[in-house]
Amino acid sequence: MSNLDRNTVDGFGLEWSAFDQSELSETERLLMFEKYFRIFPWTQLPTGAVGAAIGCGSGRWASVVAPRVGELHGVDPSGKALSVARANLAGLTNVHLHQATVDAMPFPDASLDFAYSLGVLHHVPDTRAAIRSAAAKLKPGAPFLVYLYYAFDNRPAWYRLLWRTSDWIRLVMARLPFPMRYVLSQIMAATVYWPLARAARVLERLGHLPQNWPLAYYRDNTFYVMRTDALDRFGTRLEHRFTKAQITAMLEAADFTEIRFSETMPCWCVVAIRR
Repeated sequence: MSNLDRNTVDGFGLEWSAFDQSELSETERLLMFEKYFRIFPWTQLPTGAVGAAIGCGSGRWASVVAPRVGELHGVDPSGKALSVARANLAGLTNVHLHQATVDAMPFPDASLDFAYSLGVLHHVPDTRAAIRSAAAKLKPGAPFLVYLYYAFDNRPAWYRLLWRTSDWIRLVMARLPFPMRYVLSQIMAATVYWPLARAARVLERLGHLPQNWPLAYYRDNTFYVMRTDALDRFGTRLEHRFTKAQITAMLEAADFTEIRFSETMPCWCVVAIRR
């Protein structure tokens, strides 16, 4: 069986149709991009590098990566998501989109110079197997950038308890029809994300932002990003979370080396090299 959860894939297709990133400014896109890619070894890529965006979604990161490389393949199991990506990436002739799961990517083994997968592989049934599938397509020495939801292993106990309470809400919301998921997520964006994020921005400017302030990550983001991520967070059925040690073990088991984690949010973002 394919390594995907059909309800989750369908949900993301609806999410990207609702939030096609047309309201995301180029400035904010680049700021967000840098948070994920700041550890990526661009200078190690060969001239004309060929790579893959595994779970490309709307194509918001592919639009920044493609001009920097020779060829970029966007892979996603959702036809609706690929329709959005196709529109967003229409002007980039070196981008090729494929509807496929992570375990059935249409590339020969050991053929890619790099790959990245951001916020995707924690939404498949078997994340460990998905990382192995990605590794198989990479050439020896090729970098792989991956972002996986963290298990709050760098947070205090009260923070983890707060997350567990929010996760009960997700488990209920994610099983509702999409129109209800959408409305409820937008209410949460307005009543939880925005107030906490804007309070964090004020506290930061005053020099008194607590280290573990919830949703402080969004303090400089627009409401559009908060609305998108509220639906992403509370409207998705399948979600795994991993500690730093668990991610390291999965990458090592897939024959990756030189594993390096970003020391800033979002957590955990990590780059590794195919042995």
